[in-house]
Amino acid sequence: MMACTSIKIYFNLVQVYSFLRCCCKPHLTCDFMKLFLSMIQFVQKSFALWVVLFAGIALYLPQGFIWLTHYIPLMLGVIMFGMGMTMTVDEFKSVAHNPKAVLIGVAAHFMVMPSLAYVLCKLFQLPPELAIGVILVGCCPGGTASNVITFMAKGNTALSVACTSVSTLLAPILTPAIFYLLASQWIEIHASSMLLSILQVVLCPIALGLVMRIFLKNKINTYIEIMPLVSVVAIVLIVAAIIAASKTALLQSGLLVLLIVALHNGFGFLLGFWASRILGLSYFDSKAVAIEVGMQNSGLGVALAAVHFAASPLTALPSAIFSLWHNISGPALASYWAMVASRKHQKNQS
Repeated sequence: MMACTSIKIYFNLVQVYSFLRCCCKPHLTCDFMKLFLSMIQFVQKSFALWVVLFAGIALYLPQGFIWLTHYIPLMLGVIMFGMGMTMTVDEFKSVAHNPKAVLIGVAAHFMVMPSLAYVLCKLFQLPPELAIGVILVGCCPGGTASNVITFMAKGNTALSVACTSVSTLLAPILTPAIFYLLASQWIEIHASSMLLSILQVVLCPIALGLVMRIFLKNKINTYIEIMPLVSVVAIVLIVAAIIAASKTALLQSGLLVLLIVALHNGFGFLLGFWASRILGLSYFDSKAVAIEVGMQNSGLGVALAAVHFAASPLTALPSAIFSLWHNISGPALASYWAMVASRKHQKNQS
């Protein structure tokens, strides 16, 4: 049901987009498309800015966004459906071509981030509501933004896409299982209901999107064109909704949560990179693994918190702040690695 509703929303948006294209006069269509695609690129590049801007607005005017909390799983389903539509069979073939790197990337992700989350919770002696939220985001699969960040960092983008795809497909089993193992000391965990939630908001929409891509092929290019814009808008609204719902808790514990999220994300990058280097991956591949490990599908964390821990808005706060933070730290790390790669290239030419 959730997947079908997400698809309906996605197609309604595309129909509006197609209508606008048809309304334009023939000689204006090209200009309209150039302008629209430029706008999509601008929104993507300034993604972190939009997240910060709307988080600030939601903090100041929470009543304008708090109603969106009921639609968080639906918005995530829309994002996942769009992700499925962009997947290709070649991405899964790359797993067979480079199985060691994909295995290291996925294993490191599901070992490093949950373990780091648990250690940070114990180290800072977090209250149960916050501890559950930190561990929840730590158990989520890789975020789709990691693919773009890896490209910016001049890392192995194909490896990043493969790791994200595999970790997302494994999430219905691994996320509830690891979360139950680490967080059950704080609260009773219903792993089976969490598994069903992930199937509804992640796996089913992705599977339907992938099926459409396989059977419709080039006919769905129009739908794929607007996917980045739809994803950015959905993530921005998800973060704004959680910030609005958690205003009181954020003002009380925001700095502590930000510190923990920054440490979680930073050590994820560091351990992901060095683990892959120690295990024999190249510098090129290790950059992809580092980014894949450090960046989470925090939108899923928000959705799971909203569904399973609705009585405690504080639980969703770490995922919401993670959405904000890793879209700042990720591009910063990518810029550094891109600069290093550029200097090496210039040195080799001289």
